Amino acid sequence: MNRKLPFLLLFLLARLAVFGQGLWKLNTDKDGIKIYTAQIPDSKIKAIKVECEVEASPSQLVALLMDVNTSTDWLYHTKTCRLIKQVSPAEIYYYSEVNLPWPAENRDFVAHLTVKQNPDTKVITIDGPAVPGMVPEKKGVVRIEHSTGKWTITPCGPALVKVEYTLHTEPGGNIPAWMVNMFATQGPLQVFENLKQQVQKPAYKNAVLSYIENPGSRLYSKL
Repeated sequence: MNRKLPFLLLFLLARLAVFGQGLWKLNTDKDGIKIYTAQIPDSKIKAIKVECEVEASPSQLVALLMDVNTSTDWLYHTKTCRLIKQVSPAEIYYYSEVNLPWPAENRDFVAHLTVKQNPDTKVITIDGPAVPGMVPEKKGVVRIEHSTGKWTITPCGPALVKVEYTLHTEPGGNIPAWMVNMFATQGPLQVFENLKQQVQKPAYKNAVLSYIENPGSRLYSKL
């Protein structure tokens, strides 16, 4: 494994943390979905943050996010998404290819998702950085090597969660920054509108996950 990668991810996350201190600029506020952007030092690509409430239990939403094989149903411009390794119910690696408009080449990446829940607050975090290797690079598709994404899911009741999602990606290759920033502002709105519908499907509606405690459950009520 590339020894520089952990240091790079820490550096990018530290830069994102700086923008969590009030330098986010509200870009879109529609249908209860707020989308913010922030300029990252030494990068032409803006970071994004999305905030909204979703009518779902914590397990329901986590079940959807970890079901990467169905991500093409609701993720913006996603051509392919598939599970490549499951370490545990709460840790996976997956591959995805993203469609970009001509003349830009498609992008792909391998991401490492890990789910953790704070035992005291019950807040759930899902980290999803891009990682090197695991899948050979394809001709005509540019591999994204540097990307940091994070979901923060705060339970607000048995069937309501507050969601915060942050993302910063360096797409690599020759692509205009305006195109990436356009995707960064248009894509999240479409994604979260789709997510709100997708999470209500029968496959997730009554999801129960052994590693997630939900408000209203017997275990949760004892804490």
